[in-house]
Amino acid sequence: MAAAGGRPRGGPARPRLTVSVPDETPRRAAHDGASSFPPPFIDSHAHLAGEAFEADRETVLARLRAAGGQGVVCIGESLAAAEGARRLAVAHPGEIWWTAGIHPHDAAAYEAVRDRPALEAAMREGAVAVGECGLDYHYNHSPRAQQRLAFADQLAIAQAHRKAVVVHTREAAEDTAAMVREAGDAGIVGVLHCFTGPAALAEVALAAGWYVSFSGVVTFRKWDDLDLLRAVPEDRLLLESDSPYLAPVPQRGKRNEPAWCAYTLERLAQVRDVDPGALGAAVVRNTRRCFSLA
Repeated sequence: MAAAGGRPRGGPARPRLTVSVPDETPRRAAHDGASSFPPPFIDSHAHLAGEAFEADRETVLARLRAAGGQGVVCIGESLAAAEGARRLAVAHPGEIWWTAGIHPHDAAAYEAVRDRPALEAAMREGAVAVGECGLDYHYNHSPRAQQRLAFADQLAIAQAHRKAVVVHTREAAEDTAAMVREAGDAGIVGVLHCFTGPAALAEVALAAGWYVSFSGVVTFRKWDDLDLLRAVPEDRLLLESDSPYLAPVPQRGKRNEPAWCAYTLERLAQVRDVDPGALGAAVVRNTRRCFSLA
């Protein structure tokens, strides 16, 4: 099974997604007699500051609230993206939080003398995490040694500033596991974002005190690893959209958005045989704990 980190940066060119999406706010049916009000959640990973949302960002946020969403961690996968995420968080205090990092696809251009001070400044300015960073051996857009160097530097920044780390990993499970294990020993906490396996990597992360986040991929027809969805303890489980990518069923093929985390939450609750409201409340607690959100 492919490793985590679903953001398809560096792959085949894709059309720019800037169209508005009709109001299709998820509404769930009652589950085993539970309330039919939307369950709460926080989207722990969205590229909400990007161009895909320029035309209707405020409407997207309104749909998030209507779907039960209590906020979004807006990912800054580059220094430029981090600045956009920071501005968005400033405009929406208590609802949007931001991160700053260097994606592994961009590690070839990483220069510690230039970029590390900028990342450290972002931590002082209010970023709640370092990332997304990590290792991607599928596309290999950056040399693997340079990816490991950039990742190690960002783990060190997280340790120095007591911040969480948002980790992208794809076809790099062995090296990721080694670095996560070492990070855990150093007291660094993080999350494996958009996780799709292998289970052994999740076990290493959980043993290190980390979190595991699932995206809309788990709603896809081809997803069959239900044991993985059950294996993550409730107090280590996060939820994400990775929007505008990876829209869940029944919205697959459209521009994804944070409100649609509700479909993924429903799927996780179904597989784990728990009430979506209770699981959503746990997701909110976990996200706030992981990122030290106010």
